[in-house]
Amino acid sequence: MTNLLPTGLPRIEQMQMIDIVKRFPGVLANDKVSFDVKAGEIHTLLGENGAGKSTLMKQLYGLYRPDSGEILINGQEMKFRSPQDAIDAGVGMIHQHFMLVPSLTVVENVALGLKSSRGFRLDLDVVEKRIIKLSKQYGLKVDPHAYVWQLAVGEQQRVEIIKALYRGAALMILDEPTAVLTPQEVDELFETFKQIASDGHALIFISHKLHEVLAISNRITVLRDGRVVNQCTPEGVSKADLAQMMVGRPVILEYDRPPLKHGKPMLEIQGVCAQSDRGTQALKNVSLTVNHGEILGLAGVSGNGQRELAEALAGLRPITDGKVLLNNQDITHASPLKHIEAGQSYIPEERMREGAIKEFSVADNFILEDHSKEPYSKLTFMHFKTIAAKTKEAVNSFNVKTPSIDTPLKNLSGGNIQKLILARELTRKPEVLIASQPTRGVDIGATEYIHQRLLEQREQGTATLLISEDLDEIRAVADRIAVIYEGEIVDIVDARTASLKHLGLMMAGVRPEEEAAD
Repeated sequence: MTNLLPTGLPRIEQMQMIDIVKRFPGVLANDKVSFDVKAGEIHTLLGENGAGKSTLMKQLYGLYRPDSGEILINGQEMKFRSPQDAIDAGVGMIHQHFMLVPSLTVVENVALGLKSSRGFRLDLDVVEKRIIKLSKQYGLKVDPHAYVWQLAVGEQQRVEIIKALYRGAALMILDEPTAVLTPQEVDELFETFKQIASDGHALIFISHKLHEVLAISNRITVLRDGRVVNQCTPEGVSKADLAQMMVGRPVILEYDRPPLKHGKPMLEIQGVCAQSDRGTQALKNVSLTVNHGEILGLAGVSGNGQRELAEALAGLRPITDGKVLLNNQDITHASPLKHIEAGQSYIPEERMREGAIKEFSVADNFILEDHSKEPYSKLTFMHFKTIAAKTKEAVNSFNVKTPSIDTPLKNLSGGNIQKLILARELTRKPEVLIASQPTRGVDIGATEYIHQRLLEQREQGTATLLISEDLDEIRAVADRIAVIYEGEIVDIVDARTASLKHLGLMMAGVRPEEEAAD
């Protein structure tokens, strides 16, 4: 192997992080972490939220500086004071949330911030030729003259990769790069990553999706509580093994679900239309039925109307056309309070914006929606002993880890905040539950717990609409899966028989009749 990449730039033969320590007030984020990656290798960094993965990578990318420890590239110690220092050393980062300017073209985005080869004159034609060359070399098909806002999510991901390669990234940090892609797009992206690695680049892959980690990694390093707990290869380990390494105990990844007992329709969504925040049509004639004792999963790539549907069903977004019935009661234009009184609970996607108040205590957040009702109050008098007793009971029942019920919510972890919201919504014993991204941003242990609670509600007869961008989650707990694309329902399928390929095609907008024609 030559010591130059196909781009003509020098390879990073090895990057080493040795005994990295990083502290924040009250938190030891990285505790003598050692990690390395070699040219031609895809090395995965795996761990729960808060395990220290992002902190470690931010030090490699120059966003943070280590309190102690060394970063070596090709045996030479590096002191990165900014991302530009890291980029100059050949380190690039593909962020989970794209760092692109929507109003600029692909060429303009790639050229942004770089010096022109012609001094004060633009050299976009030179940039375009290089983009075309990189596109062909790595199968990253994209129109250089298209505006970013016109591109699909998968195409925007390709622009991010081209941008990093254009800037000479010999080592690429891939931060949750598959979070917004269909299964087919993930397969294509992995082929690209493997080719980039085979050309001599070093890749660090960060993901929480265990099957992806096993599919693409050459090596896997697992972090827990800021420390390295294991390093292994994909051969000889299973998803269950990796989950146990992450959490420190066995984790259930597949659930036994008794056969669905067909109950009566509890939530009927009939031809619902709604607008986005920008005034465009976000939902187009959406029709769904969720039955008694059923979990209906709504799958789709981010930004296809899921958030608007959840808010419309919770009474937070006006429905411009269509009808919503809850147990035969018309709640189409009802307020959020009327939805609650009709027997509906709602777990919002944005838990700190719509589901809780971070400055309030655990107890205050638990009674947030019912504080004016018995048994928590009567007339203008609050029953503080009852509030304390009920909150403690819920905290214990739902395994919410908190110093006390008087602790401000902002002091709890994301997983425990989500458990508290779950406790509040399920203690009400709802007939219908709208759960929007209920496990987003929580660790694998809390995810397992939330899934088990959703399945318990199923057994108790609750009709649940589970809205999630995590296809693994939907396949694990749903009875039927509806796929949404550009605000329309593509199809509804049986979760037990639907293939990943079929679901992926529908998530890309391919309807069953079109798939059959192919």
